[in-house]
Amino acid sequence: MSAIVTRNDCQPPAGESASNPAGRAFGPNHRWKVLGIGVAANAGFSATFSGIPATAVAMRQGYHLDNAALGLALGLLGLGVALSELPWGVLTDRWGDRRVLLTGLGATAAWLLIMAMLVVPTKTAIPGVALLSASLLVAGLLGGSVNGSSGRAIMGWFGEGERGFAMSIRQTAVPLGGGLGALVLPSLALALGFTAVFGLLAAVSALSAGFAWRWLHEPSVASGGHAAAATSGPAPLRNIEVWRISTAIGLLCFPQVAVLTFASVFLHDFAGMGTFVTSASLAAVQTGAMAMRIWSGRFTDRHGNRRPFLKLCSALSAFAFLVLWLLVIGAAGAPLLMPLLPLMVVVAGVSVSAWHGVAYTELATLAGAGHVGTALSLANSFVFVGFCLVPIAIPWLLVFFAWPGVWLAAAICAAAALPIFLRPA
Repeated sequence: MSAIVTRNDCQPPAGESASNPAGRAFGPNHRWKVLGIGVAANAGFSATFSGIPATAVAMRQGYHLDNAALGLALGLLGLGVALSELPWGVLTDRWGDRRVLLTGLGATAAWLLIMAMLVVPTKTAIPGVALLSASLLVAGLLGGSVNGSSGRAIMGWFGEGERGFAMSIRQTAVPLGGGLGALVLPSLALALGFTAVFGLLAAVSALSAGFAWRWLHEPSVASGGHAAAATSGPAPLRNIEVWRISTAIGLLCFPQVAVLTFASVFLHDFAGMGTFVTSASLAAVQTGAMAMRIWSGRFTDRHGNRRPFLKLCSALSAFAFLVLWLLVIGAAGAPLLMPLLPLMVVVAGVSVSAWHGVAYTELATLAGAGHVGTALSLANSFVFVGFCLVPIAIPWLLVFFAWPGVWLAAAICAAAALPIFLRPA
């Protein structure tokens, strides 16, 4: 692994002062505000890309969609992020995290507000699947700015002994936002419609942009800033190890996306569960993922065992989805097993969501200073390829293999990441 240094090579973009745009000095404790901004920004966008799929049953009803059209609309939300992540990441390494995060959050808030006014079912008109899908695609394109920019900011403000913990806290924002979205948005969609859903998400993005404008600045060593790592290796896009870890991250996200996008449909259609149980199950997945991400970041910081931990997560995730596969087969012939399905969805969902902060820290350290935004965005491009392909693939898996085929495919994807993590750093 690259040697860690603490010199002032985390330079701000051209035209800004050596420490921050306003020329002010910040104490080391300012890093916690930067971390808070990263959490708020990621939680806000997670409420969008995880919360909207949680409304799948209401969206299918309100927009008059079948499962294939629903999968297409939700898949294009992920495709938008996948297409924009890498350009946003490269731009972050050139412009700086402050400019990119403010631009992306502001534009996302504006677009969601437009959707709240123009892309919602009413008594007189129902938007077609093409308009809904295109609108979600644009939302993803704009929201792709969040990951690389917030990750670069955190890696710049925290030292090596805290980076895994800090990045894991940032990654708890994904289940935090997704869990709140899963709890609030389905009921909100049923009670007030999608105008309220998109309007609330627009307000959350605007609030995060306000926090970033107030407190997010480039660090200097005098302010407690740190370089991410010595930049002695190749650039991320020419670094085979960065590509390997990014690919493994993407593979592990495929089964996670299956839970986030279609678990509510699975529990409703196959297990016969109501809105309360489906929302509570998804919220439990996100809450458990938050707790595990914080613990795993602290644990791997103390023991220096990121790769072994990632290997263990791959193996446990594959095993959990295999158990879910067997349970679904059994429940088809023994309805008494049905109440176990929400519990197993939670177990599998938490298992495949516990590793994010550790993996992103490992990736950013491998990339080195000056390339953090690009490396993190490369990984997230693979992640959101999953958010695009998985919702589109699941309806076809249901046609040919039913729900057992969906969860068996999830287990195979988790197992495929294991050989990559077996290779030492």
